[in-house]
Amino acid sequence: MQAFPRDEPDARPEGIPAPNPPRYWFPAKRYGWGWGLPSTWEGWVVLALYLVLLALCLRVFPPHLNLPGFIISVHVLSGLLIAICWWKGEPPKWRWG
Repeated sequence: MQAFPRDEPDARPEGIPAPNPPRYWFPAKRYGWGWGLPSTWEGWVVLALYLVLLALCLRVFPPHLNLPGFIISVHVLSGLLIAICWWKGEPPKWRWG
């Protein structure tokens, strides 16, 4: 069995395909911690659905009539968005640019 050269990380014997790089829906921000705007259509669908559901929360739980319901629904939706970003996004870490 032939070993891979350590100084050339992309060098592979013939016939062994290179692994596909991960396809992130949400790339990491250039500065700071977290994710930027979506980079795939799936990410844009998730973001659009989040915004539509936030608008629906405004209609179902008007803040001036039901503040606790509104706050809870926004927290739940935002938690779901963060969970999806964590699952399908680039691993978060602090970036200086």
